[in-house]
Amino acid sequence: MTADPLLNAAAEMATSVPQAAALGFQLVSIGESRGSIRVGWREDLVGNPQTEVIASGVVTALLDHCCGLAITAAKQERFPTATLDLRIDYMRPAKPRAGVVAEAHCYRMTRTIAFVRAQAWDEDPSDPIATAQAAFILHGATPQDTPVAEDKA
Repeated sequence: MTADPLLNAAAEMATSVPQAAALGFQLVSIGESRGSIRVGWREDLVGNPQTEVIASGVVTALLDHCCGLAITAAKQERFPTATLDLRIDYMRPAKPRAGVVAEAHCYRMTRTIAFVRAQAWDEDPSDPIATAQAAFILHGATPQDTPVAEDKA
């Protein structure tokens, strides 16, 4: 945890909301406009028992939730968000019996919309399972544009 109460609240949100808790999400990191969450492999999260690969729906939930974490880290205030658009490109299945890590970066925020990019991987971030591009509605946001850290990708 950090000395920042907002980041601590975001970290708590990343793991304790009912869906995140049920899926076993674990906070990896939180920083300026970024967040990372991990889900470990569990038999009940497998989509096809013959492959022993985490279901794509779990990866989708992980990416969506991680995007919300990055928005909170960027905005530096707590308020509700709603997923407006979430595009996920799956490049490959996760490895059998492997957990998945997602990292998201909120690269632009207007008065009412946050724009986020994310990716998920199992063993190597340079070999992603999936990438995501998303837009979120900011409910109760302050009325000015908020600059965030530049995208380095």
